[in-house]
Amino acid sequence: MLRTSNNRPAELKSVRELGLMRDAGKLVVYALQICRDMAKPGTKTIDIDRAVEAFYLKHAATPLFKGYPGKVPFPSVTCLSINEEVVHGIPGQRVLKDGDLLKVDTACRLNGWCADRAITIPVGTVRPERLRLLKVATEVLQIAIDELPRRRWWSEIASRMQKHAEQAGFSVVTQYVGHGIGRAMHENPQVPNFVNRETRKHDFRLEPGLVLAIEPMVNMGKPDVATLRDHWTVVTRDGLPSVHVEHTLALTADGVVNITADEGVLDLAK
Repeated sequence: MLRTSNNRPAELKSVRELGLMRDAGKLVVYALQICRDMAKPGTKTIDIDRAVEAFYLKHAATPLFKGYPGKVPFPSVTCLSINEEVVHGIPGQRVLKDGDLLKVDTACRLNGWCADRAITIPVGTVRPERLRLLKVATEVLQIAIDELPRRRWWSEIASRMQKHAEQAGFSVVTQYVGHGIGRAMHENPQVPNFVNRETRKHDFRLEPGLVLAIEPMVNMGKPDVATLRDHWTVVTRDGLPSVHVEHTLALTADGVVNITADEGVLDLAK
């Protein structure tokens, strides 16, 4: 989410610290698998959120969204946003329907270290144009993963991400950005998925030890968004669908470590 920046440099992490973040990342990955399993027509979003909260509790992890400060503290451990809802959707009595795009964003802290990830889940049978939007957004995030070891400045990557989305006929949300992450969920630097005059002023160098939560939000229509009266749910102004995907990624001397990768996650339900 977009936040007030400060002038502190990014905190670089050691190999040991990345291992601790990966432990948190595995919990986030499994929590998202719970969401995938439950995301079927007829399921209430509040039931998905409660299942994730119970999972974090079982594994002594602190959910990072619940109680997050705002005009109204965020009430849930997941952000569940449907179709035209971009991010920060509040779980409730809404029932998932066939053809929905469900965006799930969640984060936790384990033993003092954080991990954050978002996925978009097609519910039931989804129209081809919506699946294409999801495909392109996933490609936008993959560009960041591929380019992190190759570039010196973040703006070089962000421009490629934006170009890919726009060449496909979609748009990138510019009111919300990714962020550094470590002991706190939101650390410096801010990580935009686009480039303009303002972001170039705050560009940052890519160096080993940097850990970023990179989270492109790609709209089917225009990039403009608005916040609903619940003070949290962000929607597209034109009412067209949006897709949100995110990984916590670490840059090391040997390449990229995906803190929230699906690979290597054991059956944590046991």
